[in-house]
Amino acid sequence: MRIAVGLRLGAPLVRTHSCICGTKVEVDGHHGLSCRRSAGRHLRHSLANDAIARAFRSVDVPVELEPPGLFRGDGKRPDGATLIPWSQGRCLIWDFTCPDTLAQSHLLQSSLAAGSAASVAETNKISKYSGLATIYRFAPFAIETLGGWGPDAISLSSELGGRIAAKTGEPRSTNFFRQRLDVVIQRGNAASIRGTMVDSARQDDVGSDT
Repeated sequence: MRIAVGLRLGAPLVRTHSCICGTKVEVDGHHGLSCRRSAGRHLRHSLANDAIARAFRSVDVPVELEPPGLFRGDGKRPDGATLIPWSQGRCLIWDFTCPDTLAQSHLLQSSLAAGSAASVAETNKISKYSGLATIYRFAPFAIETLGGWGPDAISLSSELGGRIAAKTGEPRSTNFFRQRLDVVIQRGNAASIRGTMVDSARQDDVGSDT
């Protein structure tokens, strides 16, 4: 919670240190949110896909994470796929991403429109998976580090939430599903910031006064 609030306020979160990738991490800790060497990014990605998969399974739609045999042109595969048709007689495949709202490449657009980084990320995903989209329904799922959702993520979460509500009778199902993912992002952010530290003992400095 301290890290989530600190990111919103721009408060100091860590002491200045060198990331495991060699980059200098300033007191705001923002570098960890997008550093490819930070283990927290992988945790955030995994937790989000698990939450999405559980939502499908809760409406009796079996899914498979990292489905074998579904590769795009560069050999990478989507994060998950339904094993039975989801809509219009086609199975659904999704790919989750969490663009960093505070990254220099996103700051200009993010300062003008909330969720712009997520929207761009989803557009890029659609382009990358265009080959599979002719057979499957492809759904990019982008949520920014500071919580902005992409339009496709909003659309699919509404579909899932609606089906869960129809099955359980709980009208707040969509809100609960989105809240679960929002918590996942914040947990992943905290882990990403901690993941920049070479010495795990220094993780006690996260969130402390500098």
